[in-house]
Amino acid sequence: MLREGFDLGITLVVGLFFLVFAVVSFVFAAMAREDAYRAADKQTKKFWLIILGINLVLNLVLDMLFLQIAGVIAAIVFMVDVRPALKQVSGGGRRGGSSSDGPYGPYNGGR
Repeated sequence: MLREGFDLGITLVVGLFFLVFAVVSFVFAAMAREDAYRAADKQTKKFWLIILGINLVLNLVLDMLFLQIAGVIAAIVFMVDVRPALKQVSGGGRRGGSSSDGPYGPYNGGR
């Protein structure tokens, strides 16, 4: 009996994580500009919104772990590969400066 409650708790936490990750990846995909997808040489914005939207709907409607895992893999691909490319093309992630800038200004090698 205790094990059944524990298994249900873990399943609930994993399902909630999958749902939150699906929502976050869908929102990031929707916020990016269409031309950034083309400039980054990734699939179109429409493609990613469809894939991540299906993932989101599957997480909300179905409780099939296999389909949820497939959707999470698609969301991971977006977050690890596509999103950084979109940020780089859009100029995000860096606020100017050179590669030798530290947190308190440029690093000049102790000179």
